[in-house]
Amino acid sequence: MTDQDANQKRRLLGGAAAIALVAALGGFAVARCSTDQPAGTETPAKNTTAAEPEEKVPDSVTMTAQAIQQAGISTETIQPGGLGAEIVAQATVSASPQGEAIVTARAAGAVTRLMKRLGDPVRAGETLAIVESRDAAQFAADRTVAAAKSTLAQKALARESYLYRQKVSARVDLEQAQAEAASAAAEARRASVAASAARVTSDGRGVAVSSPISGRVTAESISLGAFVQPETELMRVADASKVQIEAAVGPTDAQRLSPGDRAIIELPDGRTIDARVRAVTPGLASETRSATAVLDVAGSLQPGLAVRVRLLPSRGDISDAIVVAEEAVQTLEGRDIVFVRTTQGFRAQTVTIGQRSNGRVEIVRGLPAGSQVATKNAFLLKAELGKGAGEEE
Repeated sequence: MTDQDANQKRRLLGGAAAIALVAALGGFAVARCSTDQPAGTETPAKNTTAAEPEEKVPDSVTMTAQAIQQAGISTETIQPGGLGAEIVAQATVSASPQGEAIVTARAAGAVTRLMKRLGDPVRAGETLAIVESRDAAQFAADRTVAAAKSTLAQKALARESYLYRQKVSARVDLEQAQAEAASAAAEARRASVAASAARVTSDGRGVAVSSPISGRVTAESISLGAFVQPETELMRVADASKVQIEAAVGPTDAQRLSPGDRAIIELPDGRTIDARVRAVTPGLASETRSATAVLDVAGSLQPGLAVRVRLLPSRGDISDAIVVAEEAVQTLEGRDIVFVRTTQGFRAQTVTIGQRSNGRVEIVRGLPAGSQVATKNAFLLKAELGKGAGEEE
């Protein structure tokens, strides 16, 4: 090969190498341009294996007032006061002195008519039975005789007054007539009052048995035709709207109570009613060694009903802690919650609980005073929350 041919071959190889180098540099530049991103931006991650966050359980339950009532869910408006501020006691509903009347006959005799039976409503002064009695006839006769004597004495007084003015009779005769008229009038009033108190019937043959108060017949120990003695209990009438609560409290707790202290009545059906302490007996019952706190309560309750009361004394240690019924606190996802009443239903509120005692538990954080929380059947709301979470999944 000549020197000229060799030089030409070297030039061709050098040009090919240069072209390859340029192509490589151009491809690298294109790759840089296609992969570089502007500052401050990130490339979205693809095919990531990070676990997605779990779905949160809803914290509210939508329920109408009718649905709440049908489910038997009770609510309570809570107020501050620690467990030490509450006195929990067993109590009984009893008729107040103005709310119960014992009905008796005022004269001995046989029952001839019965107008009311056990459970019937009664109006004050309404006749419940008629007792035919000889005593009633005597009352009626005494009233008639006394009225006649009083009329005669008044006529004699009028005649003596005329004669005295005409200076025919002496003054002593006028004074005598005045005294006899006054005595006859007093006897007439006595006989009339006695007949009225016995409730003698218009025909004078019997006495009417009536109730001094309105209410219902709660007890009856009378039969048609039976012979009854005066002042013997025949019926008992009670007014359910006039009742009182009698709670047994220990001597130490009794010293903390004052008239006017607030109390909460817990009924067997889960409802609560506000009440006030009217009085506390100064002595202790010999059988139980406890005092009796008498509470005034509004509303109709059945006498004899056993209830539990929570007394909130104005004296003694007071805490800012909220106290709720133990059944109001539920556990959800490892946290303690209560269900707070809202306009649309209930909302689960996380709380921190404290001490427990007598079915009550302190809420030391997470619940403001005045909140209305679900107590009875609160577990149904928790179940509803779990149901809603399952549907979302």
